[in-house]
Amino acid sequence: MDLELREAVVLLTGGSKGIGLACAKAFAAEGARVAIASRDPANLGTAASELQKSGYSVMTLPVDLCDPQAAAQMVSDVESALGPIRILVNCAGAARRTPPEELTAAHWHAAMDAKYFSYIHAMQAVLGPMAERGAGVIINVIGTGGKVASPTHIPGGAANAALMLASTGLANAFASKGIRINSINPGLVVTDRLVEGFNAQSRMTGESFDALMAAATAKAPMGRLAVPEDLASVVLFLASKQAGYVNGALLTVDGAATSVIL
Repeated sequence: MDLELREAVVLLTGGSKGIGLACAKAFAAEGARVAIASRDPANLGTAASELQKSGYSVMTLPVDLCDPQAAAQMVSDVESALGPIRILVNCAGAARRTPPEELTAAHWHAAMDAKYFSYIHAMQAVLGPMAERGAGVIINVIGTGGKVASPTHIPGGAANAALMLASTGLANAFASKGIRINSINPGLVVTDRLVEGFNAQSRMTGESFDALMAAATAKAPMGRLAVPEDLASVVLFLASKQAGYVNGALLTVDGAATSVIL
């Protein structure tokens, strides 16, 4: 199936590793013009080298999306170099997982800055230009932590929940401008974030990392945890014209692990 993504300009925040990097590879394989952003220049360099080995060239942008002006400059730089941004995929902003007894006010503020405001700033920077052109797609990779509270992910989960509401609200507000905004809520995905989460849980419970990983895999209804490529496939579909009437959706992609209907 041709997803009609060839030459589409795609900006991926948090695109240097994990789900974001998997999405960058998938879009590049479809012939899209890809830009990836991250706070860490070293991670960007590693990702660019990995993509180059696969035959793909991407634009890299070191940027801290907690700064709205930096987000606006990022969008300006991409559009100057590659053309109008057709698709924004937000994968940035890993709120740190912390046992509840270790939480301070700083953790709560950091979680909102890292996950909520980083996405808001990126969206705000592209919404105006997309609305003027009458077309655009935004996909926010959020997380089931915004629906199901975890003891080690309370501030991050709160940021996720707020982001879900903002995403669906903006989808409704900008639908008449030709913009689609959808969200994906991954469950457990084998990434660096999963390692951090299990390490936090290990400190809280005393269980070993290996034991936690084995238990999580045993509980997975499909017999395995997700890998980043599982999520990238869903992102590509939502970005394509095949999903042309999917707007304001909150799609859980966790292999049926979360038994809720909302």
